[in-house]
Amino acid sequence: MKHIKLTTLIFGLLLFGCNQADNKRTSITEEKATTSTDDKEQIQNLIRQVLNWSDSKYTIDLLPVLTDSKDSVYIGFDLDKHKQNLDKLQQTNFFATEFIENYNQIILTLDQGIRNGNYDQWLVGDLPTFIFANDHSPWCNCQDNDDWNKVEVRVIKLTDNEGELEWTWGNLSADTHSSWKEFAYKFRVVKENDKWKIVYLTGFDFKESTRKDGQL
Repeated sequence: MKHIKLTTLIFGLLLFGCNQADNKRTSITEEKATTSTDDKEQIQNLIRQVLNWSDSKYTIDLLPVLTDSKDSVYIGFDLDKHKQNLDKLQQTNFFATEFIENYNQIILTLDQGIRNGNYDQWLVGDLPTFIFANDHSPWCNCQDNDDWNKVEVRVIKLTDNEGELEWTWGNLSADTHSSWKEFAYKFRVVKENDKWKIVYLTGFDFKESTRKDGQL
């Protein structure tokens, strides 16, 4: 009889331990799911803020050009204004250090290329002779836009500290052209000082941005 009681007690303790472990695993899973949802919402809000800012009077002049004495040819960039642009990007608190440095390198590379004749002559009033900010906004790779607050994000990969996502247009009317519904723009984020920040935008890809227009 004592043997039976002891076996029952051990079985009960084992069962209790299993239930506790299952409950703990469930709690952890639910916590991760909640955190992931919160992060997605924070990142969606971030990209909306970036797009609204880029379309406002507070944004930066992406191409702070300099002209020759006759105002007929662009001869490079005003690097003092460029420095102010870098400061503005930093002050928004939207962008990671890596993103700001990448934009810095795009402008410095283009400036050197223009001055050294690596790009075709760029006449005032014409489109740039390189890809960056050429006939479309690199912030969205678009010429037209809807309400930026309609932007929705889809997660491709997301961890505690970094993520790869794409944004699309949400809440489009039924008669909206299919190209708007199919549009997607990839970007990446990282956490700096416990805050999600933009680290990469497709329109700011260094290799593509510095490519000579018309060159594959």
